[in-house]
Amino acid sequence: MSRRELREQIFKLIFRVEFNDREEMSEQERYFFEDDDLTADEKDAAYISQKSGCIIEKLDEIDAMINKQAKGWTTGRMGKVDLTILRLAVYEIAFDEDVPAGVAINEAVELAKRFGQEESSGFVNGVLAKFV
Repeated sequence: MSRRELREQIFKLIFRVEFNDREEMSEQERYFFEDDDLTADEKDAAYISQKSGCIIEKLDEIDAMINKQAKGWTTGRMGKVDLTILRLAVYEIAFDEDVPAGVAINEAVELAKRFGQEESSGFVNGVLAKFV
């Protein structure tokens, strides 16, 4: 899988946090990888699992960072898709040294265009610009 495809799968997996308790995420991850449409080899699956786990582990810290930068918005008011995209991008900007901030922002905007609403890409871009 390409880095973009991996990022998309990570987005899809961490999106499940919005609908399940964090304690249930290991079970959700198992269901995620049992999906017939997912074509991840062992290496890709390990990467998706590891990075998703790191994001979920730091979720409270990431949400606090988002709440600090998103003036007039809180994570509780944001759409679930936009919030999940922001969580992934903020993790990459703040904690993943392998991903340049510009790449994280660009990829987040692309995810927002694909999975979000019409105004999602502008919203995501605006919030993430404050992190750089």
